[in-house]
Amino acid sequence: MDISRPFQLLIKPRKQMEALENPTPKSKKKVWRYLLILVVLGLAVNVLLPRIGNLQNAWSLVESMTWWAVVLAILAEAGSYVGYGYTLASIMAINNRILAVLKGALIALASASIGLVAGGWVGASATTFGFMRKSGADRSTATMAGVLPSILLNGVIESVAIIGIIVLFMMKKLALTTLIQYIVFLFILAFFSFSGLLALYFPKAAFAVANWVLWYWSRLKKRPYDPEKTQDLVSNFIDTWKALGKGRWKKPLLGAVLYIFFDMLCLYFFFVAAGYHIDPGVLFAGYGIPYLIAKIAFLFPGGIGVIEASMAAIFKSLGVPGEVSAVVIIGYRLVSFWMPMILGFFASAWLTKMQKSNPGYE
Repeated sequence: MDISRPFQLLIKPRKQMEALENPTPKSKKKVWRYLLILVVLGLAVNVLLPRIGNLQNAWSLVESMTWWAVVLAILAEAGSYVGYGYTLASIMAINNRILAVLKGALIALASASIGLVAGGWVGASATTFGFMRKSGADRSTATMAGVLPSILLNGVIESVAIIGIIVLFMMKKLALTTLIQYIVFLFILAFFSFSGLLALYFPKAAFAVANWVLWYWSRLKKRPYDPEKTQDLVSNFIDTWKALGKGRWKKPLLGAVLYIFFDMLCLYFFFVAAGYHIDPGVLFAGYGIPYLIAKIAFLFPGGIGVIEASMAAIFKSLGVPGEVSAVVIIGYRLVSFWMPMILGFFASAWLTKMQKSNPGYE
């Protein structure tokens, strides 16, 4: 195998990103097969989770839940997507273009749902790129919208996880081996989230690495590979970060913070609904660490199984009754994952329909 082959293909740069703007559509049969697997796996996890506590006590807890708090949890989750929409709108505003925050929230919903059944975070980023392009963004701005939010969210999740790790350590609920494991997870996530910044200082090396990886990935998948598109992607990524100078990163970061804040608030309101007073430190630990682990265990779409099991284990170690954690976790994941996933497919269909009928609509 000639490893110089991918570099010999570099002939001239291409100025278009057709693969992202018009991705090859997945067959409906294949998409629905992935979705069915996702649903079955999720149902299995959420049916087995109440076994952690006493099933009868858990059901009694559901019957006595404070339902106004459940409504607030739903509203908080809606607020998290508004925060994501604000991030996309702020990115659009960097190049003096307008994107409605609610439309940005719909793009976030649609992209997350499509990413679950088609390519993970890569599919989600490509979907965001496509919708942003059709909303009037240039390639650099659309690339930023596809890549930057996930990087910012990873940074916020790491911050929450660090607070949670400190809480566990201070409460003497963290073994040394587990502490080392969490620290390794933090470094891995930070590396994959921010190592791309090296491209600003070493663009040729960044392209060489990206080209080599994507070349062999395409060979593994037996798909055609165009290095010119990789060159465009790397160039757009570099332009993306240069555009964030002079403090223009602050508003997108604020949107990411709001997304995580309202998502945590959703979890908090489920504890309120269950009549259980949750300590803020316990909340940080039970939220941040499971999402940190889920980011590392990227093979599980949407963190299915990983988040639920990790939350249950951490809350149990911190003294939360099993039936309370079971009910809270199931309710939280229903509102934060399953409902947005379903609504995301409707949002995708609606956005596609509106943009076909009126490409310039906002």
